[in-house]
Amino acid sequence: MAKPYKHGKRGGARFVQLDEYLQRSQAWATMKPGPRALYVELKRRFNGSNNGEIILSHRDAAKALNVNRNTVTGYFHELAERGFIRQTGAPHLGPAGIGQASKWALEEHPTTDGKPAGKAFMRWHPNLETPPKKRDTPSQKTGHFQAEVVDLDANRPKNRDAFG
Repeated sequence: MAKPYKHGKRGGARFVQLDEYLQRSQAWATMKPGPRALYVELKRRFNGSNNGEIILSHRDAAKALNVNRNTVTGYFHELAERGFIRQTGAPHLGPAGIGQASKWALEEHPTTDGKPAGKAFMRWHPNLETPPKKRDTPSQKTGHFQAEVVDLDANRPKNRDAFG
């Protein structure tokens, strides 16, 4: 006779669930692996009722992802820029002079203070066209932008020695 399913077990192992709509979003599909790994780490610390109070410092994130602390800063910026996370509490020194880490909210879930899920990552689109620089002028014939050539040496005095 077969044993009943999960007979005598106390719950299953913890896992991180990434919803299909999140993975299908353009923001997720075009993101590099580093920020994705950071998002999984933030989601791992989400217990279902602490959104907006997820604590993760840059140092702890760097240790968890096995990267430099300066590298993980760019990962946080990219996740926030694409609308996956939002910082709800800045890092600061606590009353006893002990450092307090940043607090984060996942934008796919409502926060503990009652704010609904923003899901800004669903509206994110890559900037396909870079805006023209301020010195560009439209061409009369083609309507395309042409860069103005600037001579940087025009204002420098000629034939001067190094001590000047």
